[in-house]
Amino acid sequence: MTRVTVGGRLHFGFQNLSLAHERLYGGLGVALESPTVVVEATPADEVYCDDRCAREYARRTVDLLGVSGADVRVLHTLPRHVGLGSGTQLALAVFAAIARAHGREPSVREHAPALDRAGRSGIGVSTFERGGFVVDAGHPTERFTTDRPPRGDWSVPPVLARHDVPADWRFVLALPDAEPGRSGDDEDSSMRSAVERADPTIADDIASILVRRTLPSIAEDDPERFGCSVAEIGLRNGAWYADEQGGVYRPPVGELVTEMETSPAVFGAGQSSWGPAVYGVTTRQLADEAVDAARTALDSTAVGGDVLVVSPRNRGADMDGDERKR
Repeated sequence: MTRVTVGGRLHFGFQNLSLAHERLYGGLGVALESPTVVVEATPADEVYCDDRCAREYARRTVDLLGVSGADVRVLHTLPRHVGLGSGTQLALAVFAAIARAHGREPSVREHAPALDRAGRSGIGVSTFERGGFVVDAGHPTERFTTDRPPRGDWSVPPVLARHDVPADWRFVLALPDAEPGRSGDDEDSSMRSAVERADPTIADDIASILVRRTLPSIAEDDPERFGCSVAEIGLRNGAWYADEQGGVYRPPVGELVTEMETSPAVFGAGQSSWGPAVYGVTTRQLADEAVDAARTALDSTAVGGDVLVVSPRNRGADMDGDERKR
């Protein structure tokens, strides 16, 4: 039996959505220790799995690897479509568990496109591989097509920059009781609409923030500057998505972000991916105050939900008992 454990991820946004620039997308994100996806797999004569989504990924994996089958159990999953990377992390965990169960090296970067992952952002794949804070290089703009390309007809974007996140940093998550974020065909349609009318000057602003503030701040262990810079990148991404999600943030995220940022313990807040997850950057020493700020934000906006404080994850997925050896 092989067990694979990996945490979720935050997605701070893209570097560019405009067809006027040479590279499209280019994601920024960070790996989280929790919540986690945990998948177990043993070889079998066909595919057995009680989880509908995992079963589809298992069937694709068996075909890709040319193996007989697998008995797959999903022990823990991420909240679905809230902005924590549930689809990609589950797909890659299933793939890796089956591959290792059959004695194969799990080349997730090679096979992720055939699992219908990393068509835009490579952050989920990169954080599964090595964790940390990641910036990917995006895709060549000339490969953009009006219609969705066939599954697997792309490569995972290469990693442009990766840094370990300082051990004292924390991320407070507010997960409001709201409609799930966009996924599947709905997400694809919204993204294509945003790309086709994206203002190219926004990408220039994001490039400046990323190079002059975000990357130096993580290299210099400056959580306040980091949090403010990724929040600004999120704001600029929101300008691209405003017509698709009903504003710079999707409701009720805007109210939560505004309220959380009033706390001195929260160094910038924003929406992860399509939301509704809201993140705030903080530190281990200020984590309790940041949690209080997130709970107050949920209460003051009359939105129920959960609040978590999570550590960054500076390693990739744990496999075959690696987690127990640490």
